[in-house]
This record gives sequence, C-alpha cells and structure tokens, in this order.
Amino acid sequence: MPTARLASLNTTLDRANSDLVLIVDDVPDNLAVLHDALDESGYTVLVALSGAAALQRAAQALPDIVLLDAMMPGMDGFEVARLLKADAKTAHIPIIFMTGLTETEHLVAALEAGGVDYITKPIKPKEVLARMAVHLQGAREKRQARNALDAFGYASITVRVSDGHLMWQTPLARDLLMRYYGTDAPTTPIPVLTWLRRHVALGPVSIEPPRFTTEQGATRLTFRLHQQIGDSEGGGDWLIIMQEVSDGAVIEAIALTFKLTPKEAEVLYWVVKGKINRDIGDILGSSAMTVKKHLERIFAKLGVETRTAAAGMVMRCIRQLHPQFEA
Repeated sequence: MPTARLASLNTTLDRANSDLVLIVDDVPDNLAVLHDALDESGYTVLVALSGAAALQRAAQALPDIVLLDAMMPGMDGFEVARLLKADAKTAHIPIIFMTGLTETEHLVAALEAGGVDYITKPIKPKEVLARMAVHLQGAREKRQARNALDAFGYASITVRVSDGHLMWQTPLARDLLMRYYGTDAPTTPIPVLTWLRRHVALGPVSIEPPRFTTEQGATRLTFRLHQQIGDSEGGGDWLIIMQEVSDGAVIEAIALTFKLTPKEAEVLYWVVKGKINRDIGDILGSSAMTVKKHLERIFAKLGVETRTAAAGMVMRCIRQLHPQFEA
C-alpha cells in the first residue's frame, strides 16, 4: 500500500455514522484488499502494520472491532490481543483473528488470547463482513446498554476475580472510583475486590448478595453484583453496577421539616447515622463541644431530651419523604 494511501487513513474520524475497524497486518497487500472491501461497505477504517502500531492506534481511536493477523514479525497477534485485553480502555473491543494456521492448538491459542472469532487465510472479504456484522451487533448492544446506565446515574465496571483486574469501566465509573478510592483501571479498589471475592467464594449466586457501600460525607457509593460474564473458571468476570446517592436532599428536608439551621440539620443527620459527637465534629470540621451545643438547640426545637428520641422522630418523618434513605 503506498505511503500516501496509508496516510489518508489517519485523517480525523467521523464516528457518528459508521463503525470504526482497525486492521492489523504486516502485509500491505492484505491491508489494501480488506480496506477497500470495508470502505465500500460503509466502515471507517484504520490500519496498522505492526503490533506496536496496533496498540497505539487502538488506545487512541478505540475502534469498534479489530481484525488481527496472528503471525507477524516481532510482536505477534496473540501478544497484541493479550495486551489489548489487559488494558481497561480496550478490553471490551471484539478481536477477530486472521490466520493461515489451521492446527487446533493455534485456533485455541487465538481464542485464549482474547479473540471472539477467527478467519482462515486466504481472506474472503464477504466472510469477513459477515463475521464482523455478528460481533459488532453484540458490541453495539453492550455499548448502548452501558451508555444508558451512565446516563441514568448507574456506572458499571467489569472485574476479573482471579487476579482482581478491573477490565472495563464506563466514564462515570472511572470518575467515581477516582473520587472515592483514588484508583483507576486496571486496579480494583481492595475493599470492592474483597467484597466480590467473599460472595463469589460462597458458590453459585442464586439471589443478589448484600450490596457494598462506602460513604464520603453525605454521599455514598453502592456496588451490586449484576451478572457473571463468560465462564466461571477462577471465579469468572463480573459486571458490577455502581450508583452514587447524595443525602443532601435529606439534610435539606430535615432543616425545613424541623425548622433547623443548615448546620443543625447536618448534625442531626449524622446523629441519625449513628455517629458520636467526636466523629460528627471530625466530619464537619468542628469540635465535639460545638456539636454538643448544636444538639442542645436541636433537642429544644424538637421537644426531646435524648439522641435516640431525636433520631427516631427524624427517621419516621424522613422515611415518608425519602423511602430510599438508609440510616
């Protein structure tokens, strides 16, 4: 393939109306045949002549599917596939191997490296298009479902139990994990991984196990097991749904209902959550003595004498306004 032609494939990509395909092959003639067939069928095409170039282009462009030559000099297709699957940004991309090797062990190696399918050489463009259509449809449906989750405030991640690898995350999940744990893929936060492994170790999950929740001020992040993906070897891969809930509306409701100041409403909120004065002071950046003075005023306004009575009164009221509230 002429250098000018290769350069033309690196122009800005319009992803709105076509799927993006990355073809990886060290033989320019093979690239040319596939590029022309895919281009005529309406796909946007990127090419790479080596494994290193494939990894770089995949990370930058995030193609919808990869057509990957198995046997290349230097880094072969099997290693490229393993590295793509090890990176959370590219792990979800379907990989179709193109190979002249027909021995069973080579085909098994292609699938074990992360391929979803393989095509034997010489390449027949119509066969490639047919195989691609099947896998792109599945990838498209998964992508739409994940985007919909993010749009409604439900983030999602995929975690491999055997090594704790965070294999995939939505943009919202990335933001939440960084904010709550200061971690990013491929690292799964230790408390989340411990929770996941504990429940998977109990055997087949017939009913949804207890959710895992972590708090940060008046917001909390909840994790729940959604479904297992793939086989169960080594514990399998699990899709986990995350949702952040803010109790800011609850604090505001406490203030309005009981005619409290915003600070008094915050103090009472943490009393309901079972915190002692010292802990509340730490959370709000004040002293335990200041919290005690706030509580004296709160008790007077509510007409009660104890923390238990105050908390009980608030819970009865708030549960009617916010049934999802958890003490």
